[in-house]
Amino acid sequence: MFNQLGVIGCGLMGGSFALALKRAGLVKRVIGYSKSPSTTARAKEMGVIDVAAESALLAVAGSDIVLIAVPVAATEGTFKAIRHLVEPGVLFMDVGSTKRDVVDAARRVLRERVGSFVPAHPIAGKELSGIQHADATLYNGRQVILTPLAQTAPELTQKATDVWSAIGAQVLKMTPENHDAAFAAVSHLPHLLAFAYFNAVVNQPAGKDFLSLAGPGFRDFTRIAASSPEMWRDVLVANREEVLKQSQRFRHALDALEHVIRSGNADALEDLIRGAAEGRAGWQMGSPRSGSGR
Repeated sequence: MFNQLGVIGCGLMGGSFALALKRAGLVKRVIGYSKSPSTTARAKEMGVIDVAAESALLAVAGSDIVLIAVPVAATEGTFKAIRHLVEPGVLFMDVGSTKRDVVDAARRVLRERVGSFVPAHPIAGKELSGIQHADATLYNGRQVILTPLAQTAPELTQKATDVWSAIGAQVLKMTPENHDAAFAAVSHLPHLLAFAYFNAVVNQPAGKDFLSLAGPGFRDFTRIAASSPEMWRDVLVANREEVLKQSQRFRHALDALEHVIRSGNADALEDLIRGAAEGRAGWQMGSPRSGSGR
């Protein structure tokens, strides 16, 4: 049981974490901060937080667990704002979709206090963001990746594992480098492709007419194109090296398909399609090194 959870960023992820801890009886009090007073007012109205803080630092004051749920580009600034209250024994976590940049920022800013930070990435989310979509069950049955630093206090890594497990998540650990390489492939590139594909369709002269004919396949393929532009701008820039590597791999795969279509080689085309179909049929979400959501 935690006495107080401090949430910095009362959106979908931070709000859902607060609701999950409350529902599990893991926290007595939640204090939240967001740049927008209307967001914290709504969070309080919904029962997500008990007290609205006027600053990130005040959300940390008196908290024994802190969740930083801000866009990855804002993480370093948040560390700077709260650095003086990052104390040993207090568990600090983030929810960023990239980890190397977050870890580098933590080392630069927190320095000798970095041992209190356990980087985390919950593989959960919705295409709709905002506190109004906060859900106590968001993390139930989902993976959470922890990427602790060498300096991270082992007892805090264990505490992070315990709290995520207590709200129904499956916890895995990996290095920040392996995390960013893996999620460039299974999360970041799919978002990039969804954005590009939707733009390619809608920006054609007859694009709007085409959209009027689209069915479930198009809906499912492009669902993540409705994700937060600000969040995905930050993610794609932060992990650009790994994303571009995966984009190049995709280009090679697309080139192979285009080549056999252009040549009229139906047998080769069927083989490429069959390889994808059989691989997809044998894949199960949640197996090691797989992910979804964010």
